[in-house]
Amino acid sequence: MERSKMAEAESLETAAEHERILREIESTDTACIGPTLRSVYDGEEHGRFMEKLETRIRNHDREIEKMCNFHYQGFVDSITELLKVRGEAQKLKDFLGHEVNLTNQVTDTNRKLQHEGKELVIAMEELKQCRLQQRNISATVDKLMLCLPVLEMYSKLRDQMKTKRHYPALKTLEHLEHTYLPQVSHYRFCKVMVDNIPKLREEIKDVSMSDLKDFLESIRKHSDKIGETAMKQVPGAQDLVDFSPVYRCLHIYSVLGARETFENYYRKQRRKQARLVLQPPSNMHETLDGYRKYFNQIVGFFVVEDHILHTTQGLVNRAYIDELWEMALSKTIAALRTHSSYCSDPNLVLDLKNLIVLFADTLQVYGFPVNQLFDMLLEIRDQYSETLLKKWGGIFRNILDSDNYSPIPVTSEEMYKKVVGQFPFQDTELEKQPFPKKFPFSEFVPKVYNQIKEFIYACLKFSEDLHLSSTEVDDMIRKSTNLLLTRTLSNSLQNVIKRKNIGLTELVQIIINTTHLEKSCKYLEEFITNITNVLPETVHTTKLYGTTTFKDARHAAEEEIYTNLNQKIDQFLQLADYDWMTGDLDNKASDYLVDLIAFLRSTFAVFTHLPGKVAQTACMSACKHLATSLMQLLLEAEVRQLTLGALQQFNLDVRECEQFARSGPVPGFQEDTLQLAFIDLRQLLDLFIQWDWSTYLADYGQPNCKYLRVNPVTALTLLEKISREMKDTSRKNNMFAQFRKNERDKQKLIDTVAKQLRGLISSHHS
Repeated sequence: MERSKMAEAESLETAAEHERILREIESTDTACIGPTLRSVYDGEEHGRFMEKLETRIRNHDREIEKMCNFHYQGFVDSITELLKVRGEAQKLKDFLGHEVNLTNQVTDTNRKLQHEGKELVIAMEELKQCRLQQRNISATVDKLMLCLPVLEMYSKLRDQMKTKRHYPALKTLEHLEHTYLPQVSHYRFCKVMVDNIPKLREEIKDVSMSDLKDFLESIRKHSDKIGETAMKQVPGAQDLVDFSPVYRCLHIYSVLGARETFENYYRKQRRKQARLVLQPPSNMHETLDGYRKYFNQIVGFFVVEDHILHTTQGLVNRAYIDELWEMALSKTIAALRTHSSYCSDPNLVLDLKNLIVLFADTLQVYGFPVNQLFDMLLEIRDQYSETLLKKWGGIFRNILDSDNYSPIPVTSEEMYKKVVGQFPFQDTELEKQPFPKKFPFSEFVPKVYNQIKEFIYACLKFSEDLHLSSTEVDDMIRKSTNLLLTRTLSNSLQNVIKRKNIGLTELVQIIINTTHLEKSCKYLEEFITNITNVLPETVHTTKLYGTTTFKDARHAAEEEIYTNLNQKIDQFLQLADYDWMTGDLDNKASDYLVDLIAFLRSTFAVFTHLPGKVAQTACMSACKHLATSLMQLLLEAEVRQLTLGALQQFNLDVRECEQFARSGPVPGFQEDTLQLAFIDLRQLLDLFIQWDWSTYLADYGQPNCKYLRVNPVTALTLLEKISREMKDTSRKNNMFAQFRKNERDKQKLIDTVAKQLRGLISSHHS
């Protein structure tokens, strides 16, 4: 049952397939019927399909027959019509013959066209190839136009690198990398460029660093010129420098991410250059140019750094600048202290001071603190003062050495006013005197006075531009002037006074000169006051010590006069030739003493212009020295014997001295004051000449005794000399004649007196 059902189902399925194939045969174009028929033969039960196909053909034939029957009358009518047109067909046939001929002509024409067309086809093929090439060229041009900016940019980059325009080169490289190369990144040449970009960056870095090194070397060499310009005009000195290498290099390194490396390198190199700049040459102190070049280099260095500070963002900072400046200050000040100490020329020291002030003022304009420099200038001021003192020491020596130590003669009013204009001197009596006349002082007085003023001016020059108060300036000038007076001028005067060949006339003139200079000190005080506008009564105002200086010099000259006079007296005394054994009298003073007194008279005549006390002291000193020297001659140990006759001759010389003292060689002595210088000699000689021993021995020790000034030791010494002479004479006389009684008595008296004198001496010492 199931098998019959399955067979029935398969039969229906086959019938349906056959029906589909038949429909396809009926509706399909004969050219495409092959696949349909192949499906028939490939299928099963094609016999049954053929049966169905025959049945379907018969059905269609019956339908055709029906249709023909239905259309037969129309077919007959069509045949009738066809016969009618046969004649026309013949005509058509003739016409078609003609058309054949035309067709043959067309064929020939076609053949000819085909032949001619081959060339056209070839040309068209060539045209096709040309158009293809044209399209390729156009495409290539389009591609090249896309690549050309890249190539042009790369060429521009190489040109910029070659001409060392590194900053534009870096900008070009940025455009090339970020804008142009991405558009043509699929080309091989672009990869080469991309691979080369890091190398180009490094090359730009290296070359820009090389430019920076050249810049650093250039500013190192030209710091001197930069500083010189700054010191002259201050602003605009940085315009001498082309800073573009720094800016370019800084920007390049910043763009390349290496700014910190660049900053560290720049600062390190500039620190090295700063140390070189701050190292002074060993001979800097020899000329001002040495100092000037040193300062110019330092100023040039800091002008550059200041400009870099203000025109770059962070390449250098204030802390870095301050650190460099602190180092520069310490090294500069140390160098100046060392080198200025070698300076012996005050003009050079003054020029150096002005240079330091200019140096400090210039750097102060750029904002650098310079107080330490001005503090150091106060130290150099002391050095300047020392050099001035040395210079003026030479000036004073020359003045004193070249002076004639004679009063200045004037023969006209013009000459008189000239001297008075140089030195503040007023003397009514001298003004009344007719010409020619003389000032009491010599040339060195106005010269020294004016040189003191010149010294004050020189001191003032150093204080200029130091930002000191008038009180500080006044104090500085007064202290320096005091040193000039108390040390330099005083030493110069002392040296002149102590010279071996100095004469009494010169010493007298020095005393007169110093007296007038002492009086002029008040005018010097006024001179300083007028310069500084600081009144003398101002608190803490230093006073001038000129009065003391000139007093000391005058006292030294006075002492030298006393010493000189004594030396002259000694020279005369060396000519003394006493015959201590003589019994004869010349009844006149010795020649040497007469000459000595004449010398003293002429000398004291010169003392008329000296202050009274000086002349009196000199005269008294000379008389005392003469008296002492004569006493020493009398008591000299080598003179073991002397006669009373020799003693009387000696007494004549002493009387000559007393006569000189009484004559008043120097006015101002009261009565016989000057004679008192010889009182010791006078009493001693009177004692022996008058042989007044009884009075001496009786009155000894009494305040009003006649021979108060006779020392028993002196009396004993002289007595022993006489005793020896008498004993020697007695021995000689005893050989030829009888010893005389009075001589024996005198000898006994001498022995008795000598014994009593020894007693006095012994009691005095005990």
